[in-house]
Amino acid sequence: MGDYVVVLEAPIIVRDVEASDDAINVAVSKVAKALNKEKLDFVRVEIGYSQCPVCGAHFESAFVIGNVGLVGMYLTIKVYNAQTIEHAERIAKAVVGKALKKVPLKIYEIRELSEEEEGNGVELRE
Repeated sequence: MGDYVVVLEAPIIVRDVEASDDAINVAVSKVAKALNKEKLDFVRVEIGYSQCPVCGAHFESAFVIGNVGLVGMYLTIKVYNAQTIEHAERIAKAVVGKALKKVPLKIYEIRELSEEEEGNGVELRE
């Protein structure tokens, strides 16, 4: 059994926003509200970053067109006692997906949990 940190990537669509900062604020609020409703306050929410294909600079993944915004977010969760990396991935997607229905979740990063990172997370009990 292993302990893992799983980072999921999620696209969040928000409506009636004027600028990317507004889109980010609304998206963070929307995701935090959905996670708190399911008592998943241990999931860390961060804004995603994209890389410019021309200059290589990084910028926040928030785009607004016609008052509709698309915000890329990273959701980090710790999974304890998973049998394999794939098992940890399925657990993370199931737990976060319970709160964010209809939001496609993709694995951005998955790694073994180091001793310094231990804390709140999801534990599989047999």
